[in-house]
Amino acid sequence: MSFPSMRSNEPPVISVSALNRSARQLLEQNFPLMWIAGEISNFTAAASGHWYFSLKDSSAQVRCAMFRHKSQYLDWLPGNGDQVEVRALVTLYEPRGEYQLNVENVRRAGLGALYEAFEKLKARMEKEGLFDQAGKKPLPVFPRRIGIVTSPAAAALRDVLTTLRRRMPSIPVVLYPAPVQGEGAAAKIAEAIRTAASRAECDVLIVCRGGGSIEDLWAFNDEALARAIHACPIPVVSGVGHETDFTISDFVADRRAPTPTAAAELVSPDRADLLHRLEVMHGRLNRHLKQRIEQRMQQVDYLSRRLVHPGERLDARLAHLGHLRQRLSNATGHALAENEWRLQKLAQRVNANKPDIAARESRQLDLARRLQASLANRMQHYQTGLHRLSASLAHLNPQSVLERGFSMVRSSAGKIVYSSAQLALEEEVSITFARGSAAARVTRKEGGA
Repeated sequence: MSFPSMRSNEPPVISVSALNRSARQLLEQNFPLMWIAGEISNFTAAASGHWYFSLKDSSAQVRCAMFRHKSQYLDWLPGNGDQVEVRALVTLYEPRGEYQLNVENVRRAGLGALYEAFEKLKARMEKEGLFDQAGKKPLPVFPRRIGIVTSPAAAALRDVLTTLRRRMPSIPVVLYPAPVQGEGAAAKIAEAIRTAASRAECDVLIVCRGGGSIEDLWAFNDEALARAIHACPIPVVSGVGHETDFTISDFVADRRAPTPTAAAELVSPDRADLLHRLEVMHGRLNRHLKQRIEQRMQQVDYLSRRLVHPGERLDARLAHLGHLRQRLSNATGHALAENEWRLQKLAQRVNANKPDIAARESRQLDLARRLQASLANRMQHYQTGLHRLSASLAHLNPQSVLERGFSMVRSSAGKIVYSSAQLALEEEVSITFARGSAAARVTRKEGGA
């Protein structure tokens, strides 16, 4: 008697590693990359560059890890108590079986709405064509006056003025003051730009401020300010924030500079560079003038050597004319002698090739006699052959046979009869004689088998 196994209907047994692996795959497959808001606690920056912390709210928390290849691109260091939004992938740390978030990016809480508004405004204005390069105005190479729109207390203003003083101190600067941060700052900046446009006293305009957070720079993401920059007839250079900061003003301006200092460098020529280029061009001009003078002096020396007295030139021409006369006389005599020699040579060739008429006539008569004799012999030969062939044909002529008393019998079908077996009794036959023919009927046959 056999008993069924007591474990046959139980589920299979798996290891802890397999369980954790399945749980990790289940989490990663069902939770996409997402933004999660919370407060940072237990923040630790490891020596390897990885960050470990917890993200919590009033009723729950979750462990987070942000690895070095992600955290190195963040331009600020989070701390405990910071309200943040993290972009993370839900996963499970298999060795400990701990559920955690692998963080891709971190931003301060509340910035998501600002980024969303920024991207929407950027997309709409780009669709309208406010960012098109075809509409950008070129910057003047040597501006007569430079306008600056910024706060008089801004550090960016000192940086711009220091750079302009260093590069080209002779260019006048006009400041159009406006707050660059806070409530109503965008409208004040737009008003300052319109004031500069109406006064038309500057060749180029710098709109600038120093770096800061996205909230600090938000005035430069205002739509009215962007449209004021686009409508400004003066070329506008935007130098807002640091190199990594981008605002709507940067995209709509005629040129974008990564910093206020770089904006000052864009609109002003470098005095030291211009002086150096001027010195180089001065040296080049001196060398060119020196070379031209030396060439002219050399040409004067050459012409002075060629300059001779008219009498000497006349004597030289007369001597040259006598030389040409002598050459012409020699050439004429040589040509006459050569032509005479060629004429004699041609006469000799004509005499040598003159035909003997008498000999030619005698040979012609001889050839005519030989031709007639040959024709007579050939005709005699052909006549002899013709007689021989005629005799052979006469011998084979059926008429000759009939002349010797023979006759030729044809059946009723018109065929020549060679044997009596070809004929039937009572068949009518035709008999041909040497002269004439007759009809007959077969009444009897013999032989012919």
